[in-house]
Amino acid sequence: MNFDNYKIIPNYNTSKTDLFLADEEEILACEKTLNVTFDEDYKDYVQKYGSGILGGTYVRVYLPETIVLTLEEWKNRIKEYWFWDEGKEILTKDEVFKSIRIGDTFDGDEIILLNSQYYILPRNSEMIYKAGNTLEEAITWLCSSGILTEAFTEREFEPFDPEEFMKNK
Repeated sequence: MNFDNYKIIPNYNTSKTDLFLADEEEILACEKTLNVTFDEDYKDYVQKYGSGILGGTYVRVYLPETIVLTLEEWKNRIKEYWFWDEGKEILTKDEVFKSIRIGDTFDGDEIILLNSQYYILPRNSEMIYKAGNTLEEAITWLCSSGILTEAFTEREFEPFDPEEFMKNK
């Protein structure tokens, strides 16, 4: 895991750098509830940085509680608005429905996890992309591949209160 080069910056609304973290118990409860095992990168990320936006305003990784609380709504939405048929060689529709959403991007691309693999469901493309075996690989793919956004190296992390996120869902 190479999250040590991330710089925590104050939240633009509050000028605070308060972190909203997950603990081991919350991670284990989510794993048990969803019958999934998170990679060490995911666990480290939510315990060290927690809820916030990485890359200025680009990648948002969900805390375990947010994953559980939004899963049904997310699955209903993708079922209703499915359009990733070009990516069926990467993941089938049935496989996507077995995945969990662990984050998203500012542009509306969704980061999903299935069988210890990270994938991206882009908002503006019918393709599905395999982004790696770890959260670090997925974040690096999102920020550096140049496929969904112009590649960038900045790794600033701005914390935000996950309760505010849930209010705006």
